[in-house]
Amino acid sequence: MRDIQAQAITDTVKRLCIEANYYLPQDVLDALRQARQREEAPRAQKVLDTILQNAQIAAEKQLALCQDTGTTVVFMEVGQDVHIAGGRLADAVNEGVRQGYTGGFLRKSVATQPFSARKNTGDNTPAVIHTDVVPGERLKITVLPKGGGCENMSRMVILRPGEGRKGITDFVLRTVEESGGNPCPPVIVGVGVGGTSEYCMYLAKRALLRKVGEHNPDPETAAFEAELLEQVNALGLGPQAWGGRTTALAVNVETHPTHITSLPVGINLQCHSARLKSAEL
Repeated sequence: MRDIQAQAITDTVKRLCIEANYYLPQDVLDALRQARQREEAPRAQKVLDTILQNAQIAAEKQLALCQDTGTTVVFMEVGQDVHIAGGRLADAVNEGVRQGYTGGFLRKSVATQPFSARKNTGDNTPAVIHTDVVPGERLKITVLPKGGGCENMSRMVILRPGEGRKGITDFVLRTVEESGGNPCPPVIVGVGVGGTSEYCMYLAKRALLRKVGEHNPDPETAAFEAELLEQVNALGLGPQAWGGRTTALAVNVETHPTHITSLPVGINLQCHSARLKSAEL
């Protein structure tokens, strides 16, 4: 059994909140540069140039990549041989979010009492926390700031099993096309297939943690990802929906066994400001 102090978790989450909002991941930057090289439409070229320039300025001046610094979504892989000492895990995470968003001068976007007063909590807490117990004595923390524009385009449906692959494809294409410029394309499309209604949505969001260009280890699913990406980009929405070759940088699919009567499908879109930062304790 290994002790990990709650204070260490708070300090790490604080740092990850700031770094995720200041620095675009290298895989996303590389994908945007490759998209710029392929792009032929002048307006799309200009949009991609602006996106890349924005990322450079944010990193150099240590400013938020986007004014919408999002809901703080935290994924944790907790080793089953880890003991959190000195406080509750959720409290430690939320204190890190509080300190990170305040100290990093990041916009606070979380409203309590969602269907009535909608009063801002003032520090971007509470975070949305997903915890997975894994073997070992390490704790991996991943912070995913999720902007409202792309999160609002999330969709879920339970298809009939016989609709299969074509039904999933049609749902993905319809969702991306109807979202238009709202999720700030080029997007990363997270797709969760199987499980139950709530679990397919979790899978869709977890799919966004994968690096751009990193495919599902299952060959059939990886081939489906490539097919979906080609068809999404064939829609021609392009960067910021101004037209062009690149509507999505990646389509990541995660699956789980499901009931014989069901085919749950969840979709979660991530904007071009695909902020993500991880650390291990």
